[in-house]
Amino acid sequence: MGASNGPILVTGAAGFIGFHVAKRLMERGDHVIGLDNVNDYYDVRLKQARLVQLTQSDRFQFVKLDLANRLGMKEFFAEQPITRVVHLAAQAGVRYSLVNPHAYTDSNIEGFMNVLEGCRHSKIEHLVYASSSSVYGGNTQMPFSIHDNVDHPVSLYAASKKANELMAHCYAHLYKIPCTGLRFFTVYGPWGRPDMALFIFTKAILEGKPIEVFNHGKMRRDFTYIDDIVEGVIRTLDHAAEPNPAWSGDQPDPGTSSAPARVYNIGNHQSVELLRFIEVLEQALGKKADKKLMPIQPGDVPATYADIDDLSRDVGFKPSTPIEVGIPRFVQWYREFYKV
Repeated sequence: MGASNGPILVTGAAGFIGFHVAKRLMERGDHVIGLDNVNDYYDVRLKQARLVQLTQSDRFQFVKLDLANRLGMKEFFAEQPITRVVHLAAQAGVRYSLVNPHAYTDSNIEGFMNVLEGCRHSKIEHLVYASSSSVYGGNTQMPFSIHDNVDHPVSLYAASKKANELMAHCYAHLYKIPCTGLRFFTVYGPWGRPDMALFIFTKAILEGKPIEVFNHGKMRRDFTYIDDIVEGVIRTLDHAAEPNPAWSGDQPDPGTSSAPARVYNIGNHQSVELLRFIEVLEQALGKKADKKLMPIQPGDVPATYADIDDLSRDVGFKPSTPIEVGIPRFVQWYREFYKV
């Protein structure tokens, strides 16, 4: 596919991944309509700073709109000649879903429904949407495979993402809209989210405050650098989901379908222990962390590790950035942005 003949909609354009995806699309010549409600789940100034970067390009148009606004979304899709959609807006975070569950149904269920309806009426060429490694829930078979059954979520956030995969499949089946879900594995890097471990740890260490290390540092995560994620998202966007002719209802494969619906893992294909992650961060900061070891939190899973064979085969994606390279890049951005 490559660059699109009409504008590409990126939802969550003021967010971490959305900002980077929009930027890369514009760099290759695409026109991007960025949609975001710029909510205050985390520091709005960071979101606004991302938008300032994006609006410097005449290839970018920003629309402030809430996904859950049904009428607003309907009018938006009717007015814009959108060809493809990268849906990255969502209420994020596992831990916050224990505190404010309704934020997840509003944004991730209602909001996603409005996106699907917009795609249907606009006859979109391809919808790529964010799912999450959290859908693997209680699964312990490693690495996590898209061909495994994922019916045991352990947080409402995970359940909402699994629901998105089911809703997208149904629209692909009924209306033949190609839909691809990407299960992101712990994304980090410059312009990252302040509610994520790397950001929290960096801020605390620089301020000389202790950091809370859950599961006594025995947590393992498939940390994926933002540039690798963006590469994977755009390659997937250019490769519309297709039906799997070999799919059979007798032995249903969860990873493919007889409809143009796919899901992929998008991770670094490496599982790194949290203590090692902190060690690399300490080196990048030139400062030791004061670690407070804590038990695992409700809704958290002890380990994630992505099998990315299907994505590599279908779109030629191979992440290449180790934490030894990615973490110092984040630290450099953090120091510059916050003038530390």
